[in-house]
Amino acid sequence: MEFLDRYQQMVADAITKYTFKDKPTELYEPMNYIISHGGKRLRPIMVLMACDLFGGDLQQAVKPALAIEFFHNFTLIHDDIMDEAPLRRNKPTIHTLHGLNVGILSGDGLMLKAYKFFEDLEPEIFKACIRIFTHTGLLLCEGQQYDINFETQENVTYDDYIRMITYKTGVLSASSFEIGALIARANFKDAKAIFNFGKHIGIAFQIMDDYLDVFGDQAQFGKKHAGDIYENKKTVLYLLAREHGTEEERKELDYWYSKKTDNIDKVYGVEKIFRRTKVDEKALRLIEKHNEIGQSYLQKIDIPEEKKKPFIELANYLLRRES
Repeated sequence: MEFLDRYQQMVADAITKYTFKDKPTELYEPMNYIISHGGKRLRPIMVLMACDLFGGDLQQAVKPALAIEFFHNFTLIHDDIMDEAPLRRNKPTIHTLHGLNVGILSGDGLMLKAYKFFEDLEPEIFKACIRIFTHTGLLLCEGQQYDINFETQENVTYDDYIRMITYKTGVLSASSFEIGALIARANFKDAKAIFNFGKHIGIAFQIMDDYLDVFGDQAQFGKKHAGDIYENKKTVLYLLAREHGTEEERKELDYWYSKKTDNIDKVYGVEKIFRRTKVDEKALRLIEKHNEIGQSYLQKIDIPEEKKKPFIELANYLLRRES
């Protein structure tokens, strides 16, 4: 993925340049902490890639790209609080280190800082980007609420699940590409095509996340193994197991998902059903399906094929990941 190096370096340099030095340090240091453990920083890179694809000025896109990264990390802080997650990227989560109050406040601070990073854009582009950014944030909140609802909702369908992960994960990738395209002044049709590319890659990415939660290497994945099972998350693995399991297996899933417990027998019992119903293979096929749909939207953009290659490489890389 050498083509990413330049974008990653631009994002890293900008994060260093805009490190928070504000007071009180008790608020801003946790914000710096999560940003500094930034993982692959894929979403800000998506902003830069789309801007580049349509011949835009990358320097104009750097701060909006950081806005996406700040916003993404705000959602992770609050997500970890809601999930009571002890680890994020193999590091202790902010609320674990500093308590719930600091976790909530530092997340809020990151979200508000994100809005400020659009301020340098020209008024027309600023308005368009903020409209997308705000709508994305609201959809993400809706997706998170659906995710919470699913823990106690008895009948969750595959369509319910796809809507939830589209809102919770897909639209942020999609909007990152669209914002980059708008900064480069791409036309409406092309901006929507790159949005839809990002949406389906984001859906595939979340299905992979669900897959790795159970079937990935915990040390590489950087999260608690089978955390979704402990939390009664009705992921694609659960839905596929219900669809393809026997009546007895469905009853056993109902039993385990009716209680929230750290009992290792629960994880063992659910994993055994997942393996018997071969949901790992079925999930990987769904990932490939959404990858193909995403790339079909990429082909609708009237730009030389050579310029599209990095996007195909990025999608294939994301969906082969181990962590």
